[in-house]
Amino acid sequence: MEKIALRLKKQLFAYRGGGQKKLSRSRAGNIGILLFLLLFCLFMGLPILYTVIQSLKPIDEIFLYPPRFFVQNPTLDNFYQASQLAGNLWVPFSRYLFNSVFITLVGTALYMLLSAMAGFALGKGHFWGKGVWSVLVVWALLFRQEVTSIPTYIIVSSLGMVDTYFALIIPALSGTMGVFLIRQFVVVAIPDETLEAARIDGASEYRIFRSVVLPGIKPAMLTVMIFSFQIMWQSGGTTQFIFSEELKQLPTVLATISSGGIARAGAAAAVSVVLMLPPIAVFLVSQNSVMETMTHSGLK
Repeated sequence: MEKIALRLKKQLFAYRGGGQKKLSRSRAGNIGILLFLLLFCLFMGLPILYTVIQSLKPIDEIFLYPPRFFVQNPTLDNFYQASQLAGNLWVPFSRYLFNSVFITLVGTALYMLLSAMAGFALGKGHFWGKGVWSVLVVWALLFRQEVTSIPTYIIVSSLGMVDTYFALIIPALSGTMGVFLIRQFVVVAIPDETLEAARIDGASEYRIFRSVVLPGIKPAMLTVMIFSFQIMWQSGGTTQFIFSEELKQLPTVLATISSGGIARAGAAAAVSVVLMLPPIAVFLVSQNSVMETMTHSGLK
C-alpha cells in the first residue's frame, strides 16, 4: 500500500530541490489556457474596436441595413465634423478641454494623497476607534453614486460650491476605494520593523510617510490613479452641480453633439474615441501595478 501511495504522489506532483512541489501541466493544457485567454481578451476589447470602427464609417454605412460590423470606406470626416461643431459652440473647445484636464489632474492628485494618508493611518496607525473606521470604509463601498446624489447636492449647495470647480473635485474625494486598496497594501508590503527602525532614527511620522511608505506603495498609488483618473475624466457629462457653460467638461461636448440627431452620429462616435483614449493610455502604462495591488489587497 505504501508503494502504491508513493507512486500516485509522484504522478500528481514533480518534486524539486528543497521539497517544493510543482504541478505538472501538459503542453496541450497550456495551449488551451492561452486560447481561452485570447478569446476572453478579444471579447473584452470588442466594444473598443466597435467604437473606433464606428468613428471611421461614413454616415450611410452607420445606418446601413442589415448592419455591417466592419467599415468598407473608412473616412476621417467624422473627426473633422466634430472639430467644426466644437468650434461653433458657445464656449471654445479649448475651454472644455482645459476644464477636463484641470479637474482630472487636480482631483486625481488630491485623491491619491488623501487615500495614501488615510490608508497608512488605518493600516499601521494606533488610535482609538481604528477598527470602527476600517469597517466604515468597507461599508461605504456598498453605496453607489446614485444613492448619495441627493445628500451630496444638499451638502455642496449648503457650502456654496454649486457652479464652481470645487463642486466637481470635493465630492469625488469622498470615495473609499482608494483608502481600502492602499490600506490593504500597506498592511502586507510595509513591515512594522521598518517603521520602528525609522522612528528609532528620529524620523517623524511625516518623514516616514514621505520617505518610507510612499515608495513602498507605488503600485497601489498607480492603481488608485487609474480608477480616479477614469472617474474624473468622464464625470462631466452627468454632473448636476454645474450650470455655467464655461465650467463644463468634454463629456458635455459629446452630449451636445449627440443631441443633434442621426446626422451627427458619426461625429458623436469620433468624440467618443477622443474621450476614450486618455483612460486607455493611463491604464496601459500602469497595468502591471494593478495586478500587483490586487494580489496584495486580496481582491479577486
